[in-house]
Amino acid sequence: MENRTLRERVYEILHEDILSGHLPPGAELSEVALAERLGVSRGPIREALGLLCAQGLVTMQPRRGAYVSVLSRREFLEAYQVREALEALAARLASARLQDPELATLEALHEEMCAAVADRAVQRFFDANQRFHLSLVAFSGNGRLIEIHAQLVQRMGRYMARSLGLRGNLERSLGEHEEIIDALRARDGERAAAAVGHHIHVPQTEIELTPDEVFDELDGAAVGSP
Repeated sequence: MENRTLRERVYEILHEDILSGHLPPGAELSEVALAERLGVSRGPIREALGLLCAQGLVTMQPRRGAYVSVLSRREFLEAYQVREALEALAARLASARLQDPELATLEALHEEMCAAVADRAVQRFFDANQRFHLSLVAFSGNGRLIEIHAQLVQRMGRYMARSLGLRGNLERSLGEHEEIIDALRARDGERAAAAVGHHIHVPQTEIELTPDEVFDELDGAAVGSP
C-alpha cells in the first residue's frame, strides 16, 4: 500500500485520468464499474469521488450519479476572469520579494518555451508554460492564493487547448511572457500585474465572441495554457 490509504490511491488514479483526458468531460463515474476496474470496494471510490467533487473536477447529482465536470463557454470565461485577477495579484506580490534565483527560474522556463516554439513542439510549450505560471504564483509567497489558483487551474486544464485555438500563434504568447519578465526584472509590481493581466485577458475576448456550438467543438484534451 506504500503507506497510502485506498482512498488516496483511488483518488490519485481518478485525478490523473481526469486531467489527462482519459476520463473526458461528461464521462459517467459509476461506483460499481470503478470498484471492479480498480479492484476495491465501493467505499474508497465514494470517498475519492467526494474529494474530486470538492475540487470541482467531478459533479454529483441525485438520480444521475457522478460524472466528470463539464465547463460551458460561460463557466470557462468566468474561470479565466478569476485566474486573471489571481495571477495579476501574484505578480504584484512576487515583484516585491523576487530574488535572483527565482527570476532565473522564470527566465529558464521562458527559454524552454522559446525552444519549444522553434521546434513547433506544442506539448513541450504547454508544459513549460504551465510551470512558468505556477512558479510565478508560488513566488508570491501567499499560501491561500497559491491554493485557490491551483484548484482553479486544475479545473481549467482540460480546456486550455481551446484557448490556444482562439488565441492564435505561440509567438504572440512568447512576447507577452517576455513583457512579464521585463517588469519583474525591474521589480515593477504594477507593470508586472498589468502585463500578466493582459496576457491572460487576450483569449477572453475571443471566448466572448465564440458561439457555444463552436466552443464545444474545440479540442479540450490538452493540459496547460497558452
